[in-house]
Amino acid sequence: MKEKEFKGFEKLIGIEFKDKDLLKQAFTHRSFINEHKTLKIKHNERLEFLGDAVLELVITDYLYNEYPDKDEGNMTSIRSALVNAQTCAEVAKKINVNDYMLLSRGETKDVGRARQYILANALEAIIGAIYIDLGYEKAKDFIMKYITPMTEQVVKEQLWVDAKSKFQEKAQDIEGVTPSYKTTKEVGPDHDKKFTVAVFIGNKMVAEGDGESKQDAEQSAAHNALKEKGWD
Repeated sequence: MKEKEFKGFEKLIGIEFKDKDLLKQAFTHRSFINEHKTLKIKHNERLEFLGDAVLELVITDYLYNEYPDKDEGNMTSIRSALVNAQTCAEVAKKINVNDYMLLSRGETKDVGRARQYILANALEAIIGAIYIDLGYEKAKDFIMKYITPMTEQVVKEQLWVDAKSKFQEKAQDIEGVTPSYKTTKEVGPDHDKKFTVAVFIGNKMVAEGDGESKQDAEQSAAHNALKEKGWD
């Protein structure tokens, strides 16, 4: 991909890079390097490592000042919800990161869960690239523009709460039973499976949930069960 082809992304996010190679590196997945070994280009994993740390610092500072009434445990949980792969992948999609990724032919075809992690990692790499090229304040501005606005939804819907742990706690306290989970459906190819999981109290099914992994489906089932029981 030629340098000029990244101008659309720069325009979209309102940031112009001084070092265009750094921006290109942020979009370069290791698989692309493996297929193009003669190219003098680096993959984005080191930038991702740096961007992850910058993201966590900015979010930590934001939550500390924005929510003076919340304790360390709550802030840690909310931060985890804001910096996790699901949130980062969602933000990456909003700013069209997928359109600029440099991937191997195999990775290009995979649009399942693996792609979500690739997009999440690329977003962190972009943050790392902004930090190196333009400094902390520019990286902070980017995070404040695209990631912190999601905090209200996370707090309002309690997306930071571990629904499975909460449902187990409620079931044990109220009904004296530890819930159990059973996978009821699997659909799709191996690289893009969708799971449906049911949660039971004793022999009675309380609710079902869907997800791109069994763990996600269990969380979804527990979330739905809390609503079904009126324990949310």
